[in-house]
Amino acid sequence: MPLRYEHFEAIEKHVGKLAVLIAIMVAIGGLAELTPIFVEAHSVKPAPGVKPYDALRLAGRDIYVREACYQCHSQMIRTLRFEVQRYGPYTTVGDTVYDRPFQWGSKRTGPDLARIGGKYSDQWHRLHLLKPRDFVPESNMPNYPWLAERELDGGDIQARMRALRLLGDPYTDADIVDAPDVVNGKTELDALVAYLQGLGAPGGARAAATEGEP
Repeated sequence: MPLRYEHFEAIEKHVGKLAVLIAIMVAIGGLAELTPIFVEAHSVKPAPGVKPYDALRLAGRDIYVREACYQCHSQMIRTLRFEVQRYGPYTTVGDTVYDRPFQWGSKRTGPDLARIGGKYSDQWHRLHLLKPRDFVPESNMPNYPWLAERELDGGDIQARMRALRLLGDPYTDADIVDAPDVVNGKTELDALVAYLQGLGAPGGARAAATEGEP
């Protein structure tokens, strides 16, 4: 039976019915949009060479986020020739599959850090984090002297690894048990340097495949 005006009028004149039907339609529309996103998110595979952060690098990543480094440094190389030539292979979802949240960003007060790993020595990173203007006089990056003074908490790192395993990161029981020993005696500066040195690990594996791409 075709719908007539009286059917719509009955709905429009009853606020309760109208609200329920609106809620149902919004829910259906939301599911239609969100379900494919969730399915796709769970089907993403790590890029070659990408593994979950070990205990020290995981601590460094959390320090990176805590100190708001992402406000001046992006970790996303776009598929533009000049960016690939400057920073290395462009960023894919598989590069950041273990990042929660990802650090892509778009603010580049400082250079992009997606492929910074191995470009400089550990000592360079340490000194640069403590006194950036000793290396780049015009830099507006702040000093981070407190990083060298604070030691890491192994129990805290264990708790974070357990939480990430619940979210799907493939940490083993041994990884979690060994975490306190891995970070024992390490400072926040050690952890942040380890994190930075690990950024871009899959770059070499994909460099040949992406060389010359726009």
